[in-house]
Amino acid sequence: MLYKFWMTVKKEMLLLQRDFGGLVILFLMPLVLIITITLIQNATFKSLSDNKIPVLLVDNDNGSISKTVKENLGQSGSFSIVSEIDGVKLNETSAKNAVFKGKFQLAIIIPEKLSADLQTKVNQNVNKILSGFGVVDSSTIINKPIAISQKEVRLYFDPATQMTFKTAVKSAIDKMISKIETQSIYKTFQDQLGESDATVFDQKSFITFKEIVPTVDNKEILPNSVQHNVPAWSLFAIFFIVVPLSINIVKEKSQGTQIRLITNPVPYAILIAGKTATYLLICIIQFLLMVAVGVYIFPFLDLPVLDVSGKMLYLLIVALFSGLAAIGFGILLGTIAKTQEQSAPFGATSVVILAAIGGVWVPVFAMPKVMQYVAHISPMNWGLNAFYDVLLRNGSFLDIFPEIIFLFLFFILTISIAILYDKKKRAV
Repeated sequence: MLYKFWMTVKKEMLLLQRDFGGLVILFLMPLVLIITITLIQNATFKSLSDNKIPVLLVDNDNGSISKTVKENLGQSGSFSIVSEIDGVKLNETSAKNAVFKGKFQLAIIIPEKLSADLQTKVNQNVNKILSGFGVVDSSTIINKPIAISQKEVRLYFDPATQMTFKTAVKSAIDKMISKIETQSIYKTFQDQLGESDATVFDQKSFITFKEIVPTVDNKEILPNSVQHNVPAWSLFAIFFIVVPLSINIVKEKSQGTQIRLITNPVPYAILIAGKTATYLLICIIQFLLMVAVGVYIFPFLDLPVLDVSGKMLYLLIVALFSGLAAIGFGILLGTIAKTQEQSAPFGATSVVILAAIGGVWVPVFAMPKVMQYVAHISPMNWGLNAFYDVLLRNGSFLDIFPEIIFLFLFFILTISIAILYDKKKRAV
């Protein structure tokens, strides 16, 4: 039995050697993919954090609020203010047209009399409150408050702008305006009470936020694009083994090789074991090459280095069981498919779908609720969570054990279905 298994492995090796170009692509393309994707994502991150985004600003107020908005935008380090184009001062129409044509990502329109009307509104509210306590003379209160319509700061976004950018900008501006309103209220109370000391009302934020990240040896662990991309695209490459594996199985059936092997006789389980061992070796080599790129190549490309110190064993375990899950799926597909035209497109498409719902492209938490539940059935999601447990959460073997069990059970299930299907087909 062991001899038959070894001969099956040798046969698979010879088949791979004969298609040397396909073997090179199998190893080379995932490396090109991970380098390209990581460079693009890292460049995008740098463009948002290091480069200033030009923002069109139409100031119809020319008051204290618009001055504060300009100062805060300038001090943020993320935006540069543009008030004219080609020497022509901007108005709302020209700014809107420039943004909607894709020349700029954002335009901010500050309405007329914003500062004056806000101060009037605050004065009315403060006087009303203080008069209720008898602090100010009721004769100073306007009997009929001036009706002031609500002001709106208009934002125009390029239609191609991502929703995350829109949300971040709107949140920042809303926070800025709220702070200005609060300061106006404090100042008005101070003036009405006749206090000249500017320190009477402390206007600094009382509640602040601080992110607490995991530490090892008193050193913070900061996640980066490499820690996300290497495991994610390693999984994608591992599962893409489904395509060549299923095609080879279909070839054996169409060329009569499988019949000759079975008549030796060789149980179908031995053939599966030989294929599993061979392609599992390819999956491990793929993973090691991807990790090597993250450790040794990325620093030369001005990318963060992948830190695998003390984690390599657990990473290999996750890669091993992820490879088993991928191979099981590939064998099942090759067993059921009748032609290469069935196995190749279905295999490629199914891997892409599993990657999409598994969180390889879009984080699971950003998906709709329904898709978040669907994501849990993807073996790529199990493997990705296990990789994150090791790389980002400093997890132990017990932390990754549930995902490993799921991956192994998926392998057992797919292999069992493949064997039963093949046995039933030959019995007919």
